[in-house]
Amino acid sequence: MAHVTINQYLQEVYEAIDNHEGAFCSELLSFKHPHVVNPRLQLASPEEKCQQLLEPPYDEMVAAHLRCIYAVSNHDFVEAYKFQTLVVQYPSWRTRVQSLSHTHTLTHSHTHTHTHTPVINSGSLLDLTSFLRAFQSHKEENWALPMMFTVTLDLRIFANNAEQQLQKKGKGQPGEMLEKAAEQLMSCFRVCASDNRAGIEDSKKWGMMFLSNQLFKIYFKINKLHLCKPLIRAIDSSNLKSDYSPAQKVTYKYYVGRKAMFDSDFKPAEEFLSYAFHHCHRSSQKNKRMILIYLLPVKMLLGHMPTHQLLRKYDLMQFADVTKSVSEGNLLLLNEALAKHETFFIRCGIFLILEKLKIITYRNLFKKVYLLLRTHQLPLDAFVVAMKMMQLDDVDLDEVQCILANLIYMGHIKGYISHQHQKLVVSKQIPFPSLSTVS
Repeated sequence: MAHVTINQYLQEVYEAIDNHEGAFCSELLSFKHPHVVNPRLQLASPEEKCQQLLEPPYDEMVAAHLRCIYAVSNHDFVEAYKFQTLVVQYPSWRTRVQSLSHTHTLTHSHTHTHTHTPVINSGSLLDLTSFLRAFQSHKEENWALPMMFTVTLDLRIFANNAEQQLQKKGKGQPGEMLEKAAEQLMSCFRVCASDNRAGIEDSKKWGMMFLSNQLFKIYFKINKLHLCKPLIRAIDSSNLKSDYSPAQKVTYKYYVGRKAMFDSDFKPAEEFLSYAFHHCHRSSQKNKRMILIYLLPVKMLLGHMPTHQLLRKYDLMQFADVTKSVSEGNLLLLNEALAKHETFFIRCGIFLILEKLKIITYRNLFKKVYLLLRTHQLPLDAFVVAMKMMQLDDVDLDEVQCILANLIYMGHIKGYISHQHQKLVVSKQIPFPSLSTVS
């Protein structure tokens, strides 16, 4: 395939489509397949050849794919993204290509106006536009789902690569191309979700979770997590939600768990992320580590501390001192650990979540005071002393009362503050409830 002629390649595409061989056809449109490095297929204008051998709209889709290959061979990911989008979009791509060619000419003849010329997504647009029209025409059949998986995955990857290329040149707005790519993926998602006529085996709804996962990746990248809600509702209401492939379910649970974590819904977050971790393939150490980065903070907030063995196995020793400090109620060590690994925690997007561990650390510190004094009437001054031992020298009685009030409100301490006697009066039965029963 790395050395076939354009006619041989198009003949293979024609036969794959004619025989409804979705999996093979998806390979012929995938940038993971060796045909993309074939110089014979790196054509700047493949439209006429495609029209001779393929029926519409497949001629448009394959022509867009070939133009995308040409753009990639020239390391022009912006142009590649443009043509990959036309593989997915609705309008006729021929009009788009003429417009793009005109824009391209203007750009080169008037270079001083280039920065003011809007970016039009040619190649990627071609593939998806053409694919959607073909996909919708397949009534009560879903043999083309593998093709959809391929062209939408490549679209997201090219959008990301194109955005990085533009950013290096100081052009474009952050997230702009990924947002446009998300709009195309949503068009595919709507087609799949609205397929109510076909039987289960032939339903396009089998593509919903894959598209949701691709959209999750974009929404997390551009920090628009609220857009995940409609997708989650659609999957939760689907009668296929338990029948998707294990890999798709692991990815889905991972992102839904992360969203729950950011929404402070820690118990659902633990459930989803735990599912993703335990069902992730044992050989996928990198993915299991990525899941743990978000599962560990959730577990700690619920009172379950990871072992050193687990942290060493997945190279996550950044959490070692955090775990130790929370367990011991050592605020000084916690602050040091967060400061030491601040860059890592911020890059992973969990620094603010780990900051919430401070309230758990206060709880564990104050529990030590209770165990030392062995009384259910605890003088507030004792807590001030404990805080000063953590080198929090500016802490006064008012701040201690505020922290205690929060702990009581959150259910971490059963009791009340007696302002008259300046004491914390705790319950004689389970004054410090288990974190897993509270959070």
